[in-house]
Amino acid sequence: MLPLALILKGHGAKVAGSDRSRDQGRTPEKFAWLESLGFELHPQDGSGITGAAQTLVASAAVEDTVPEVVRAKEFGCLRMSRAQLLATLFNAAPFGIAIGGTSGKSTVTGMTGWIMTHAGRDPTIMNGAVMKNFASPDAPFASARVGEGEVFVSEVDESDGSIALYRPKVAVLGNVSLDHKSLEELRQLFGDFLSRAEISAINLDDAETAALAPHAKALVTFGIVSPDAQITATDIVEEPISLTATVVDRRDGSSHALALKVPGRHNLYNALAAIAAANAAGVPVAEAVEALGSFVGLARRFDIVGTSPSGVTVIDDFGHNPDKVSATLATLKAHEGRVIAFFQPHGYGPLRQMGHELAEVFAAKLGPDDVTILCDPVYFGGTVDRSQGSERIVGLIEAAGGKAEYVAAREDCARRIVEIAKPGDRVVVMGARDDTLTVFAKELLAALP
Repeated sequence: MLPLALILKGHGAKVAGSDRSRDQGRTPEKFAWLESLGFELHPQDGSGITGAAQTLVASAAVEDTVPEVVRAKEFGCLRMSRAQLLATLFNAAPFGIAIGGTSGKSTVTGMTGWIMTHAGRDPTIMNGAVMKNFASPDAPFASARVGEGEVFVSEVDESDGSIALYRPKVAVLGNVSLDHKSLEELRQLFGDFLSRAEISAINLDDAETAALAPHAKALVTFGIVSPDAQITATDIVEEPISLTATVVDRRDGSSHALALKVPGRHNLYNALAAIAAANAAGVPVAEAVEALGSFVGLARRFDIVGTSPSGVTVIDDFGHNPDKVSATLATLKAHEGRVIAFFQPHGYGPLRQMGHELAEVFAAKLGPDDVTILCDPVYFGGTVDRSQGSERIVGLIEAAGGKAEYVAAREDCARRIVEIAKPGDRVVVMGARDDTLTVFAKELLAALP
């Protein structure tokens, strides 16, 4: 919601809002920053709704029983979902680049936005994460950029089906795997997504994505393994916090040296997706590769918080579905040292949907010396079924041969991690939908000897 509010305000709209996180005292610095920009913030008690002329925009997480929703209904206010508002803004832009896929959307959006900025296209960018390249002391929560150019770069979400609302010039599809919907539903949504774009950039190394290629009107393809990928990479060297490779454009035989300041093979795929997306939008491959040399990443995407005096490194990461968790753990296990994986599930519903696959990832990716620690899922209130929680996942991890512990309260998990951490360990803090995980990671680092 925050980046959307920033974009609306940048277009001259008057924007006010409420958030239960603010009422609960979470991330006060973020809300203070919003107020400093001139946003009116209200308690979530309905007091912000004062007349029928207002439009209520609510995310999918907001129930109909929330006072704002009740009050807006009484006044007869127009109501839009977050996705409907984003799609309206996106579709109004002359040149929309939509980033889709189950994993990597935020990073590809940040990379593509940075390339388009570097290329002088002055894009508007809508992201689900803070983009470090655009963050500054005056804009610490830069999950949006408001530009004057024709290009609008946005990640688009399949989890609620809202991807169907977007009409992109360029559609990007990185991967298709189990997350919030069944694969049958995802194939339909992503296939239709490609069919609506003038040109699509797709990952041929992902079998599900490659199978959807016939839906596209025109293609720029990428991949590392596929011999048919137009844009590929060779000479890959992975370092703990960086990666280098040679990007090869098979269409003209040209090669370009890529130096990424973010680690992991999944980020090489993200880079290839962004290069293909920008190329589909008219940016030469050489220019896109050069721009990525100065891309410094996103907050909470393998974000190294620091290393304690005794040599324990803490990493803050958004990993929350099987693909994202797998990519993060693979990046960690590519180098020496024990891994302590702390995982806070982002809800009880997602845990039921993908818990078995998550457990298999933790068991398969981590070794006998590594350990996974789970606390209870994040819960902000509401009527969700909380009968099955993290203890079930710990049981599944152990059944699959992994090592895991269930510690209900997050603060007790921190004490447990401090108790078992040894010099050279990497502690990764994973989870979504809860900005206080970054605070948790920083406090954990401070508590480590």
